[in-house]
Formats: sequence, structure tokens, C-alpha cells
Amino acid sequence: MDASGTDRDTGAGAGRARAALVAGVRGLALAVVGFAGSLTLFVLSALSIAFVVLGVGVFTTPPVLSLVRSWANRRRVLAAEWSGVRVPAAYRPFPEAPRTGVMGVVERCRLMLGDPATWRDLRWLLADMTAGFVTALLPAVLALYPLEGYALAAGLWRVVTDGTHVGWWFGFVPVGGQGSAFLAAGLATVLLVAGFFLAPALLRVHFLLTRAVLAPASGELAARVQVLTETRRDAVDTSAAELRRIERDLHDGAQARLVAMGMDLGTIEALIEKDPRAAKEMLARARRSSADALTELRDLVRGIHPPVLAERGLGDAVKALALRLPVATDVDVDLPGRAEAPVESAAYFAVSEVLTNAVKHSGADRVRVGLHHSGATGVLRIAVTDNGNGGARVGAGSGLSGIERRLGTFDGVLAVSSPAGGPTTVTMEIPCALS
Repeated sequence: MDASGTDRDTGAGAGRARAALVAGVRGLALAVVGFAGSLTLFVLSALSIAFVVLGVGVFTTPPVLSLVRSWANRRRVLAAEWSGVRVPAAYRPFPEAPRTGVMGVVERCRLMLGDPATWRDLRWLLADMTAGFVTALLPAVLALYPLEGYALAAGLWRVVTDGTHVGWWFGFVPVGGQGSAFLAAGLATVLLVAGFFLAPALLRVHFLLTRAVLAPASGELAARVQVLTETRRDAVDTSAAELRRIERDLHDGAQARLVAMGMDLGTIEALIEKDPRAAKEMLARARRSSADALTELRDLVRGIHPPVLAERGLGDAVKALALRLPVATDVDVDLPGRAEAPVESAAYFAVSEVLTNAVKHSGADRVRVGLHHSGATGVLRIAVTDNGNGGARVGAGSGLSGIERRLGTFDGVLAVSSPAGGPTTVTMEIPCALS
């Protein structure tokens, strides 16, 4: 072998030794810090959830579970950075509760306890301080424990034993003198060689265990498919209902006017020589009918997809919508780009329906609309607030339920805060990317 080949082998060996040492140090840190953190959070979570029935846990559970999520997310980051293991986070998205006070805390507690990912996190804490502790400690044992065996062979045995009886054990080797200390060094060499090859793989086993506990189960994926199926069915039903509405509006509106105008033109043709004055009056009426039919067609097109939405985007379309409202409306837009056309359309008509409800039912004289997109979370957030009477609810027969179904097609969520006496805040969030 030439010198360059020898150098490559030496470099590869040094790299493997460094990786084994790093894996051992990381495993030791996970075993010590992970055990302490997981044990502490598991005890706090168990006590807090148990105290929910007493009322105290309602206030302590959300912050404790938030710490648990942060702890689990930190382990997800380490899994990806240290071993290339991707552990998906499948927490149910829900908007930051606009409610304040006790009701807001109760709602947040309910949502977090109702999330299956919360219970996976708690099971992981239990696994992390037991099996996770062992799997994290193994690479540390293989990479670092041999140092003790070499120290014993170098003379440390004289400190831990008086030379007359066994005073120390290294693994399964009883150390009572120099000879047994050399046996300990031999065992340390075996462990060191095993750690040289196995320590990084054993650290990866720890993170694979983490993924096995934290990743969503197939049953939850099936439930997710069921939700998507229902939202798709809702979208199809909504599209069919919209098509029927368009057909009805065309039949009862513009089509009827155009038929009447055609009949008037036939009458005008017959009267134009016999009674020019009557023909002139009917011609004026036909012109008005054509103008009315054109207006209705424009309104119909605007109801399908407003031209300003296609040309200028969601922000300008909502501003144009606000200008037509009979109440003072402020619109705050912070959108650095445009979402896909279906998302923009769903968001526009959701805002339109919320504004219509506010004008018709709330008694408000001022409305504020905010549109923002978070690049970090990839969520379009729309908040509509009015100073009306309050009392709005999401439920069967409510117009807000239709909005919720419309947003559900895009994995969007809707939250309503509407105490008696107002104000009412309707918050909508849609996961999307802007271009």
C-alpha cells in the first residue's frame, strides 16, 4: 500500500474513533440530563393532570405540557442533528385562543389534553427514563468505561484495594492485584474495540426508540385520512351547491331578463313602422333590461371569483370588500406574497361571510380585519373583530359552521371569541405557503 493509502486509512480510523468518542459523550449527557429532565416532567405532568379534577390542574397543566412539548421537540432536534433520525411532530394545530381569563385557560387545557400527541409525549417521558436511559448509556459505557480499566492497570488498583481481597469490580472482573488489573485492561480493550464500531449505532438506537414512541400510530393516520375524506366530501358538496346556486341565479335573473329583452325586440320590430313612439319606449326598456342583465352577470361572476382577487390578491380583494360595507371597516394586511388561488378564494369568501354576519346580526358600527402570514409556521392568520353585541357561536345551523367546513378543506381552523356584550373576534388560520 502506498503512503497516500496509509494516510487515508489512518484518517478514516481517526474519524471513526472521534465519532465513537463523541457518541459516548453524547450518550452520557442524554442518560444523565435526559433521565433527570424526563423524570421531573413526568412527575409534574402526572400531579398536574391529577389535580385537574380539583380545579388547580386546569391552570398548571397547560404550562407543564408546554414544557413537555419543548422537551420532546428538543429531543427531535438532537435526533436529527446527531443521528439523522427524523421524528415527526404531529401536534394538533389550534389557533392561539383569543379568549382571556379563566375561559381561555380552560379551553387551552381542554385542547391540549384532547390531543393524542400529548399522551404520546407522556408515554415517551416514561420510556425515556427507563429504556431510553439504558440505550443512551450503552454508547457511553463502550466509549468511556474502558478508561477506568486502563487506569486500574496503571496503578489505580492500589487505591481501591489493599491487595489482600477484592476491593473493586471492573465489569465482571474482580480487581485485587496487578494481575487482575491487567485482566480489567483486557476487558477494557474489548469494550473499546466494540465501542469503536458500535457506539454511533447504539446512539442511533436510542433515537429510533424515541421515534417509535413519539411518532403517530397507524390508527391516528387512519383517523387523519378519515378527516381528509370528510373535508373532501364537504368540498364536493359545497361545489355542487355553488353550481346549483349559479344555475338558479342565471335562470331567475340574467336569463329571464335576456328572454324578456328578446321578446321586446320582436315587438319593437313589429311596431317600429306602425307606432314609432311605442317602439321607442320599448326600445328604452330593452336597453335598461340589457344594462340590468349585464350588472347581474357581473355580480354573478364576482360571486364566483372576484376579478380583483385574481388580479390583485387577497389583501386588495378584502380591502375592496370592506369599501362596500355600510359600517366603518379597517383592514390591516401583512402578506409578503400570494397564496395559491384555491386558498385565496376560500379565505376571501370566509372573510366575506364573517363580515356579512357582523353587519347583519351583531349591531356593530366598526369592524377590524387583520391578515398576516407567518413564514416560521407557514400559516395564514385572519382575525375579524367587531364591537357588536357578541353571542356568536359555532354550531349546527350557524353560518360559522359553513366557514369552518370551508377552511377544513385546507386543514384550516376557526376559533370564535364572542362574550355577551362583545366584542366578537373570529380567528381563521390556514396552513399555506406564499409565493
